Order: sequence, then structure tokens, then C-alpha cells
Amino acid sequence: QVQLVESGGGMVQPGGSLRLSCAAAGGTFSSFHMRWYRQAPGKERELVAPMSSFNDNTNYAASVKGRFTISRDNAKNVLYLQMNSLKPEDTAVYYCSAYRGGLNYWGQGTQVTVSS
Repeated sequence: QVQLVESGGGMVQPGGSLRLSCAAAGGTFSSFHMRWYRQAPGKERELVAPMSSFNDNTNYAASVKGRFTISRDNAKNVLYLQMNSLKPEDTAVYYCSAYRGGLNYWGQGTQVTVSS
């Protein structure tokens, strides 16, 4: 069982930056494939950025490529999402997930609002 807690969300103006964190406990963090998702009101949950357990390869959603950066610190059991040049359409609840062996664990989400 893995517990995930996201933090770092908030309200920011267009063009601003935020860094989200996802702290993991209860499992071997380095063995999990980690992902950031987001869900905007009235829309389906969208995969934003995955990061595998065995390399740093990522495959960002087209809508965030070049603006968002996913990273992980296996020593601290933390997943990050650096978000730059934020746009109003980035407004959503952001979730991290940990996947391994057919099981997917979710955090409770953190709200990001981009508005002037």
C-alpha cells in the first residue's frame, strides 16, 4: 500500500509558475512508475506526464510539452511537477499516481487555478 500526498497547488496569474510535489510513503518509491494527471471541471482525467521507474524517459501531453517538467527524487520519495508559463487552460485538480504490478495508487489531488 502506498500513500500519496500532493502539495504546491494554488492560484497563479497567466505566465506564472508553480511546482507541485507528491510525497510517497509505504512502499519502495523507486520501484513505482509515477505519473501526473489533471482533471478540469466537466472534463475527463488527463495524463500530463509519466515517468518510469527504470529511466528518466518521459512523454508529456502535447498541451504541456515545453512548459512542464516531471522529476523524481528517489532518496526523498518525492515526485515533482515544475509548471512554467501557465495558462488558464491549465486550471485543474492535479493528481499523482503510483503504478506497479497492475495496481494504481492515487493521491487526493491539489487544485491549480490560473487566472488574472
